[in-house]
Amino acid sequence: MIENSTIKIAVASGKGGTGKTLVSTNLFWAVQNAGIPITLVDCDAEEPNVAEFISGEILNNYPVSQKIPVIDTDTCVFCGKCFNYCNYNAIVYLPANHFIQVVEDLCHDCGACTVACKFGAITEKEKHLGTVQSMCMNSHAELIEARADVGIYSPVPVIKRAINSVNDQYLSIFDSPPGISCPFIATVENADFVVLVTEPTPFGLNDLKLSAETLQQLKKPFGVIVNRAGLGNREVYDWLIANKVPLLMEIPFDREIARIYSEGHLLVEEKPAYQLQFIELLKTIEKLVKR
Repeated sequence: MIENSTIKIAVASGKGGTGKTLVSTNLFWAVQNAGIPITLVDCDAEEPNVAEFISGEILNNYPVSQKIPVIDTDTCVFCGKCFNYCNYNAIVYLPANHFIQVVEDLCHDCGACTVACKFGAITEKEKHLGTVQSMCMNSHAELIEARADVGIYSPVPVIKRAINSVNDQYLSIFDSPPGISCPFIATVENADFVVLVTEPTPFGLNDLKLSAETLQQLKKPFGVIVNRAGLGNREVYDWLIANKVPLLMEIPFDREIARIYSEGHLLVEEKPAYQLQFIELLKTIEKLVKR
């Protein structure tokens, strides 16, 4: 058992609906039942749902914001340096028309434009992006939720703030956003090991391959959990064997499991045999991390 560890596990999937939240919430609950200090971070900031299954006393709820440049056109000399310094194409610059404007959704708060401007034409304002909320389950278990505001172009700053608020003495589980875009990268880049949750279908295999290729480029070790095992075909298993990817666990295609999850309950609570299976999953991951 990995007490007093700082191991960080991301639970991810190439597509939505494969069961990553099922895995992350039940792994969290099984581990805290065993008395191991742990934090679960809901990094799916655009659609967080871990709190639907696990709740606790709210400890902190703080805003996440970023600085957005504001260009004073009366002071601006339209030299174009801020435009040239911006690597994110967040400034629209039409010198012939004496037009310059910041596209707030593209701004990454890097500050390059303020450095570039030598005429004092650029100031900054705060833009609210979302919130990070921490909840205490008991003395050794904590839930942190990243929640982006509706309409925010990128939830990445909110995700990073949530992950950075984790206490290093805890075992940490990051419930990742689906897909392989920037929010996924922002989550798994902080992990020591990534658990990919898939289903034994052609769609599941396709998205599993995409996720695996991305993690290989990031040089992140990973293994796979097959959810709804017994559904579909054997192609996922053949791919795992051919690519020497560890199969960490199988969760059967079972109507009773679907009922438990749809009612917002935990598998390890209603089917105690899964308590041992998720603890074994943790032990397997620990061995792979130490390899």
